[in-house]
This record gives sequence, structure tokens and C-alpha cells, in this order.
Amino acid sequence: MEKLLLHVCCAPCSTAVIEKLQKNYEITCLFYNPNIHPEEEYKLRLKEALRYSSINNVVMKEENYVPDDWHKVIKGTETATEKSGVRCAKCFALRLEKTAEIASKERYDYFTTTLSVSPHKNVNIINEIGYKLEKDFSSKYYSGDFKKEDGYKRSIELSKEYNLYRQSYCGCIYSREKKN
Repeated sequence: MEKLLLHVCCAPCSTAVIEKLQKNYEITCLFYNPNIHPEEEYKLRLKEALRYSSINNVVMKEENYVPDDWHKVIKGTETATEKSGVRCAKCFALRLEKTAEIASKERYDYFTTTLSVSPHKNVNIINEIGYKLEKDFSSKYYSGDFKKEDGYKRSIELSKEYNLYRQSYCGCIYSREKKN
């Protein structure tokens, strides 16, 4: 089986994606999310992602949590809209670039992300970033719209089945403020 490094934003989003990809790839998950605010929320999401990956016998790696890295990248875009806004694109790029870098360094055949399972994320922006990164690294980008074929619906079903914590906002401080 070919090896795939899967960026995971949270346990619920990883469920249907792992289920789909595990059929054809040897998956390792990467939890790299410096955008998550506050740190307690980050720890909760990490704990759940680790729990779910262990249920599926999938290795989960954690990259350092350094929110300042995210703040530097999105500086000047704080008021941008979610989904198709420039702030989200910069956030996707930060996390996908780290995933591509690690995938290339550790000789994975492919890299991808669970982000596209969410109906709140623009898959075209995500895939465009992935294809650009593929040119700079030795691993290929696995493009997908994981919400298709009832992927999002399946993620909700699996989250309920495994009693996973389902957050009420994307993760960043701006999506949290908008929620309130």
C-alpha cells in the first residue's frame, strides 16, 4: 500500500476520511493546528483526535502548537470572511505546507487534509493550495472533496457512534467570536 500523511483538524472531520482512505492507503495522521483558540480547545481536540486514531489503529503525530506562527501568517486578514476568505486560505496553506514538508521529508507517497469534509470549507481553495505545494515537495497531493458521497453525513454518524466531541466553531479566535 502507498503511504499517505493525513492532516487532521479534529476527530469528527477525520472519521469518514480515515474510513475512506484506509481501504487503499497506509495512513498516518498529523495534528497540526496552530489556529485553534484557546489552548484548552486545542488540547481537547487533540485528545479526541488521538482517541479516534487509536480506535482505528492509525498513528497520530502531533506537530508543535505555536499559535504565534498562525497569527503571523494571517496578520492583516483578521476581518476576512470565513469559508472563501483570504484568512482561511492562508490558514489552509500554513497547515498544508507543514503536512507536505513532513510527507516529503518522511517519504510519504501522498499528503492531504480532512478539511474538505466540512461544508464550511472551500474545497477549491484547499485543492489549489495542495496542487501548488505538490510542485515544491516530493510527495503528491491527494485531492478530494471528502464531503461528497455523504462524507459529511457519515462523519456526523461516526462522531455520534464514538461519542466524539464536536466543536461548535472552526477553531480560530475569529470563528469563535462570530459564533458568540
